[in-house]
Amino acid sequence: MILHAFLVWLLIAAAEVAQGILRVRFLNRHLGDHRARQLGVVTGSLLILLLAWLTRDWIGARTTAQQWTVGGLWLGLMLAFDLSFGRLVFHFPWSRIAADFDVRKGNFLGIGMLVVLLAPLIVAR
Repeated sequence: MILHAFLVWLLIAAAEVAQGILRVRFLNRHLGDHRARQLGVVTGSLLILLLAWLTRDWIGARTTAQQWTVGGLWLGLMLAFDLSFGRLVFHFPWSRIAADFDVRKGNFLGIGMLVVLLAPLIVAR
């Protein structure tokens, strides 16, 4: 189950990178960066839920505890990936990365991460 969950996370991460590239190339110039990132969290969350739903039987997380385990694995991996990507690829300072999680500033990445955590539970219902 863990190996399958990890492989699905790789698919989710690749889909999120592709979605981010498309967002920057097409939405940023029409909506502005801030609005495009907000919309990106919504579309990214829907993408995660779709991939979780399509792969739920293959992953095989049948119990609530297993679904929490998969969601926790995905959350940990996604946080590590996003933080590393922000620092190592984009060279963002920690303050800029933290700001993406601040809902008081209209940034919804934290909500997206909550979706990552809960996706296995949501699609199992």
